Amino acid sequence: MKQVIMLLWVAIFFLLSCNNEAKDSVEKADSSNEAKMEADPKTLETDAATSEFLVKAADGGLAEVDAGKMGEAKATHAAVKRFAAMMVHDHTGANEKVKSLSAARNVTLPSTPSEEHKQKAASTGEKTGNDFDKAYMDMMVDDHQKTIDLFEKASGDSKDEEVKTFITTTLPTLKMHLDSAKAIRKMVK
Repeated sequence: MKQVIMLLWVAIFFLLSCNNEAKDSVEKADSSNEAKMEADPKTLETDAATSEFLVKAADGGLAEVDAGKMGEAKATHAAVKRFAAMMVHDHTGANEKVKSLSAARNVTLPSTPSEEHKQKAASTGEKTGNDFDKAYMDMMVDDHQKTIDLFEKASGDSKDEEVKTFITTTLPTLKMHLDSAKAIRKMVK
């Protein structure tokens, strides 16, 4: 009887601990970085604002590459296909720099885009033809505006000069992406 009760307690503990697990890759990265900071503040070789920025930048970059691959495969308008290919190329390069910066600072990054990004991409991916092209370009305008806002905020919040340099050198490309996305969106509407 004691063994049955003990097994029930273990099962209950296991179920409760599973429910407290982070929901997606971004939340897991955030939790890991927070745990590192709590265990030893010197574990992360950077400030909390920089750590948070790197996680969010990685999330957005992963989402842009995945969405870009979808755009290359599904878009019907040549300009949308070219834009999608540019997203894959440019954001893959930026993602590598974010990985490098994060590794040097012992910051854990997400391995996949957040659930929010996955859901947005799935919704866009359900569309076909010109409807897909419109939805994809709408998503790109929205995502790039949010990314630019993230980078601009981080440029003031981060205390890490190397990360600030990355931000400063990447912002013009992001702004060019936003301008291109807006122009292409007008063409496919």
